[in-house]
Amino acid sequence: FKVFINIVTPVFSLVFLGYLVGPRLNLDAKTLSRTAYYLLVPAFVFNIFSQVNIYMAVAGQMVAYTTITHILAALAGFVIAKILRRSREMSAAFVMIACFGNVGNLGLSLIDFKLGASAQTSATVYFITILLVAFVICVGIANWAHGSGFSAVLSVFKTPALLAMIPVLFFYRTELEVPLFLSRMTGLLGKAMIPILLVTLGVQLSEVGSFKINLDVFLATSLRLIAAPLLAAGLFVFFSLSTTEIKAGIIQAGMPVAVLVSIIAIEYDIVPAFVTTTVLFSTISSILTLTALLTLI
Repeated sequence: FKVFINIVTPVFSLVFLGYLVGPRLNLDAKTLSRTAYYLLVPAFVFNIFSQVNIYMAVAGQMVAYTTITHILAALAGFVIAKILRRSREMSAAFVMIACFGNVGNLGLSLIDFKLGASAQTSATVYFITILLVAFVICVGIANWAHGSGFSAVLSVFKTPALLAMIPVLFFYRTELEVPLFLSRMTGLLGKAMIPILLVTLGVQLSEVGSFKINLDVFLATSLRLIAAPLLAAGLFVFFSLSTTEIKAGIIQAGMPVAVLVSIIAIEYDIVPAFVTTTVLFSTISSILTLTALLTLI
């Protein structure tokens, strides 16, 4: 109960606030999300990594840990879809849902409340890695479903969060101190990221029409909310990571389906109604599953 009230409720309250005020204030989810995506997220990434010294060996292990976790989750989604004898488009949707959690909007804020500021760097490493891996898998499988090439996958390397690592590596390699004005500017923008992302998620969900729950929605949601964190919990024994790094990885693996999956599904015509329904259902269901997960770890 304390986990639900003190950790889960503050986060989902902002989502619910966005859900309520979005239609009433005519808030544009696209404008909000683009502001966060192109401005706030890269500022947050730069500010976090430019102030923390992280050993490359440790970062490499975290990247490998969460990459393997999400590739296995994607494979699990594909296998289940094939067992159910679903179409190529539905198989692709299962894969996309299984591997792409809402590690930005919800993951970063929940980890901050549960594990504290010391876990912020680990959470951000997982956030960037999952964004990269999941985007490649989603775009790749979407192209596979339509028999297209994989050239669009290369666009992931142009994501602002990843590009923000270039100046980070510059300061890291040269050992130069980040100018105070730049540190303060990115710090202010970075602090705005999480609340804006949470409200934006609510606005995006308010734009979803009526939805119908069926077996496929339930199974796909279970893959994202239950199977993925279980995979993360089973794989950590193969990596030399601290308790905080492991917990952050498991929590990020248990996030509901990212709204970006719905956008990709619409863009590539991968059963968008099913995907959007699963995004909404998994977000609502995660109130319970995340409370349990955060309590257990």
